[in-house]
Amino acid sequence: MGASMVMEGNDLDRRVKARLRGDRIGDDRIDLLERAAAETGRWLPWYIFILGCLDSVAMLLGEMFGRLVRFGIIGGWQDFRFFSITVSGWLLTLAASRAYEGCVLGVGSEEFRRVCDAAVRFTAISAVAVFLFRWEIARGLVLMALPTSSVLALLFRFLARRVLHRVREWFGAASHRVLVVGDGCSRDTLVRRLGASTYHGLRVVAVCDPTEPDATGVAGVAHVRRLAEFVGADTVAVTHSTRMNADTLRRIAWALEDTGVDLLVAPAFTDIAGPRIHVRPVSGLPLLQIAKPEFRGPRRLVKAVIDMVGSVGLLICLSPLLLLIAVVVRATSAGPVLFRQTRVGRNGRPFTMYKFRSMDLDAELRLGELRTLNDHGDGVLFKLRDDPRVTRIGAYLRRYSLDELPQLFNVVLGQMSLVGPRPPLPREVARYARDVHRRLLVKPGLTGLWQVSGRSDLDWDETVRLDLYYVENWSVALDAEILGKTFFTVLRGSGAR
Repeated sequence: MGASMVMEGNDLDRRVKARLRGDRIGDDRIDLLERAAAETGRWLPWYIFILGCLDSVAMLLGEMFGRLVRFGIIGGWQDFRFFSITVSGWLLTLAASRAYEGCVLGVGSEEFRRVCDAAVRFTAISAVAVFLFRWEIARGLVLMALPTSSVLALLFRFLARRVLHRVREWFGAASHRVLVVGDGCSRDTLVRRLGASTYHGLRVVAVCDPTEPDATGVAGVAHVRRLAEFVGADTVAVTHSTRMNADTLRRIAWALEDTGVDLLVAPAFTDIAGPRIHVRPVSGLPLLQIAKPEFRGPRRLVKAVIDMVGSVGLLICLSPLLLLIAVVVRATSAGPVLFRQTRVGRNGRPFTMYKFRSMDLDAELRLGELRTLNDHGDGVLFKLRDDPRVTRIGAYLRRYSLDELPQLFNVVLGQMSLVGPRPPLPREVARYARDVHRRLLVKPGLTGLWQVSGRSDLDWDETVRLDLYYVENWSVALDAEILGKTFFTVLRGSGAR
């Protein structure tokens, strides 16, 4: 096709060429692309409606819980009339805080931040309304109901997001149809990244180069708009390109103004998290300021406190499970319960990492004879599917990452963090390229982006990219998101070896 390519099959690609040339397509055949175009975006209003219902239920349950705790009763008809007023005010506050905008739904922490912002606003508005209209409302009720409703709203949205992600992963539905505009490696990289992260809901349906003519000889902005309309794209993603200048990008934005199609622009630099990017308008130019990564300071102190409190709390809560696993490991195979191995920590300092033993005693001695079977070839990492050294109980421990629980002691000792890059072996560090040493600027983690993004299914380059992304963009919010995803990743047992 030259300037454009449809990603949904050879037959559709042929029909797109014919349609863009103006050829007739048989009336007796259903045009799958036109059907997809007609259905584009229909999922979003339904999803917003469901979120509105869940937010209403959260407020109702919060108020009912508050009245039950404060007065011992749920309430009568008069109270339910008051419920309807507060629910309406809650939904309006959420809408005013832009908690229903499609661009923040389903991915990232911004949606939850806006819900929290709406909760603070609603509390302030309620306090002012009570004072102005002299409503007689028990303060204990307000103190119980509003925080409970806010927590429930966050919980319901989290569960709704999990369902949305599963729908996108299993059925390929409830996603935005994306037309990628660009050329070369930057375009291919964006297509690959979007294809690897289906939960984001950005499904590439076509790519095109606006500087080359299409099948009808048309090039430029007109070609982008025509292709977007035909394939039913509701999002156009423009990648960095030497031939994509500011004037072309501006004209693409103008051409899409009345189509309802969103425009995304992938910058030349990548792997920089949103919170580190700030816009500084200077003389009419939107300059992007990139904040420096933080390797020390108050936020690192907060992280250290969270690590200590979290690891101690988890050790106390999981102590029965740890004892049970220790007994099972000792009873099912000869050898010590714990496996000790030297790993490299922050700033290259070695430390002894603890794990439940999941392999035979001679596992390290047999490593040499298995190197030719390495799933990563002659790469830095050594991973082997169906490793013969793994014990029967060890396979279950590895599948659900239970063998890594003793690393909580490493966290207590300050050698590791709850969240961080993968703890490397000395022989791996010896083969690091210069840039990869940046992984050692922070403590290794019990879990991390590598854990929630594929675990052992990742190749070396992708593991490094994820670790470096975490090092550069660490935040408390990112840690909380990774810890939440870790639970579901481990529960599924995917990517474990």
